[in-house]
Amino acid sequence: MRKLIPGTRSYAFGSCALLLVVAIALPPQKSPQAKSKPAAKTGAKVAAKAVDGRKAFASKCAPCHGDKGQGGAGYRKPLVGDRSVSELAKFIGKTMPPGAPCAAPEAAAVAAFVHSEFYSPLAQERNRPARVSLARLTVRQFRNAVADLVGGFQPTVPQVAERGLKAEYFKGRYFDGKNRVIQRLDPVVKFNFGTGTPTPEGFDDTGFSIVWTGSLLAPETGEYEFVVRSDHAVRFWLNGQTRPFIDAWVKSGKDEEFRGSMTLLGGRAYPVRLEFSKANQGVDDKKKPKPQLPAFIELCWKRPRLAQEPIPVRNLLPAWSPPTYVVANPFPADDRSIGYERGNSVSKAWDEATTTAALEASSYIAKNLNSLAGTNDGAGDRKDKARAYCRSFVERAFRKPLTPETQKLYIDRQFEAASTVELAVKRSVILALKSPRFLYREIGAGDGYLAASQLSFALWDTVPDPALLQAASAGQLASREQVAQQAERMVRDPRAWNKLREFLMLWLKVDEVPDLVKSAKRYPDFDDHAATDLRSSLEIFLENTAWSANADYRELILSPDVYLNGRLAKLYGASLPAGSDFQKVALDGGQRAGVLTQPYMLSRLAYLDNSSPIHRGVLVARNFLGRTLQAPPAAFAPLAPGLHPSLTTRQRVEMQTKPAACNSCHAMINPLGFSLEKFDAIGRLRDKDNGKPVDSSGSYVDRTGSAVKFAGPTELAKYLANSDEAKSAFAEKLFQHLTKQPVLAYGPKMLPGLRKEFAAGNYNIRKLMAASAVGSALRSAP
Repeated sequence: MRKLIPGTRSYAFGSCALLLVVAIALPPQKSPQAKSKPAAKTGAKVAAKAVDGRKAFASKCAPCHGDKGQGGAGYRKPLVGDRSVSELAKFIGKTMPPGAPCAAPEAAAVAAFVHSEFYSPLAQERNRPARVSLARLTVRQFRNAVADLVGGFQPTVPQVAERGLKAEYFKGRYFDGKNRVIQRLDPVVKFNFGTGTPTPEGFDDTGFSIVWTGSLLAPETGEYEFVVRSDHAVRFWLNGQTRPFIDAWVKSGKDEEFRGSMTLLGGRAYPVRLEFSKANQGVDDKKKPKPQLPAFIELCWKRPRLAQEPIPVRNLLPAWSPPTYVVANPFPADDRSIGYERGNSVSKAWDEATTTAALEASSYIAKNLNSLAGTNDGAGDRKDKARAYCRSFVERAFRKPLTPETQKLYIDRQFEAASTVELAVKRSVILALKSPRFLYREIGAGDGYLAASQLSFALWDTVPDPALLQAASAGQLASREQVAQQAERMVRDPRAWNKLREFLMLWLKVDEVPDLVKSAKRYPDFDDHAATDLRSSLEIFLENTAWSANADYRELILSPDVYLNGRLAKLYGASLPAGSDFQKVALDGGQRAGVLTQPYMLSRLAYLDNSSPIHRGVLVARNFLGRTLQAPPAAFAPLAPGLHPSLTTRQRVEMQTKPAACNSCHAMINPLGFSLEKFDAIGRLRDKDNGKPVDSSGSYVDRTGSAVKFAGPTELAKYLANSDEAKSAFAEKLFQHLTKQPVLAYGPKMLPGLRKEFAAGNYNIRKLMAASAVGSALRSAP
């Protein structure tokens, strides 16, 4: 009898109902009471040996339900739904059909197979035939595109090698060129002048003033809090605002910290100006000279979810950048259920967010029309120039020339109907930003304009720049060579590094920044500042390997380099002065290898006071080797060290994952994670765990059935650097991140072609990015 499960979208499993139970339950324990009752024959046989869920399903269930749960003669409904394992277990346990006994261990094995293979929503998505799907812009793409549309696609980062801010020092309180004493490049703004002056010569006791100018490079998208610390007059401008972002020029009270927050887009530079003035307070009286007061100034920030720190030199540039318009209103998060961001859902919240963003952008453009469109109030050609600006805006938003119909709808009618130029511009911009022509990515075979759009979104997450549109207009995106030439140009741009940086953080599962907290008792020097420094250390490592001249994948996996500052050097046993900035150090005598042994990675993949071989092994298996692992049927907590005080972490993990239901995945996960057991919960090298020698031996059985053993982290890294399996997984995941589509949707030759290109390019990650973008633009393998 078929019964509908209350509250679910699917049906029960009919005459072959399956009892879904937690697959990682501990083996049943015998008790005196159990001995007094004879066990059922069926249950005794099943319990005597481990059950193969796949075989059990094929023999007992497939005849009615189909070999893939698609439905059969006995039960036509497919076995799909969204109920949890425990919810289904309760219902099915009550509706087992008479004459079809199914012991709990057998039901558990079959249930685990069914749930992971075709029942769960994740399994349904995985089994769906791969195709290039119509998708809207992701949140990141929407924000970048609007910024470039408003700003006219100006360079996002000044092309200068120097870092720091341009500084000008003046005697007296005014910024008069005649009184300029010093002109130099300051790496950071962090000065304590005491009661003296910047230099012994050139200044007098009336005070001094300083102005710093240049640009600030935001590494990631999010809300930044800026802090100016000073005991004297300060003003700070950010991102081209006409009024100071922080204004403490006229001070009252004893405040010494002044704050402001702003949303910034990652990978872009923003113009900054900081003014400081120290002068004697009160009325000048030469007969009664006033004593000199101490003075200090510091420019800090709090990156999204990180601790406050002085803005480092690597994020400051002495060159000016044009202001960037930033869509700051919140958006619902994009779907990441299959490993990369996708614009595959349209909700009321998303529609409202795009509407709010369009309204705000149109108001900003209308308010700044003179500077954006080159118009002047009252000029006779103001309407014509505004119309030309709107035409360019709409064309770039739609990624192709306008037809007479679109020209009439989006521009001509708005200027004919509006009472003012500003209102016409607002209406035109809102229509464009809410149009499906802007919000949705085109798919299918197309012309050079579609190829330009595919390249731009793949490598920069934004609309095509003027060079791409010009190439499309001239018919110079028709051949593979022409498309590849543009891709090679684009991967040299800072925007491509920002796209790759986002991929690397997602690939390493550190894209989000949760609190990184460790046991104060065991690690008393590990605090929020150490956690922030560790993340910076990882970011510097990634840029110096994955974005180096060679951009070699193998260097990313094998490099022994670690970047520490003075604070981290003390924590990790390196020899650096206390106030040192980040620099490459030799750490732990060559026992580190690549990104997996970076202290931040090891700290993230650990518990409060102990390492976590499971977390480390899952990352290697899923992300580095591309293996599919079943999600744990139920949440579980690790065995507390206090329950088994004599065991090492490795021994506790082996004990907890020993049951057969666990070991199907943990036979792969554990040996990979054990290879990193030389490192503790904050990524420090150790020889002993709980007073016993650390065992960091590990192993892996690849897809061909060949087994390899590792003696520790360096041997694991060597395997990952040279494994065809790992290189293929990296190429596939990078392609999917760039295109937001599954690689199989582009045909069976795409991934093998990318692997071949990767090898031919000496495993250069930039070249792999270019090849991926070209393949997606042409819909064919390299």
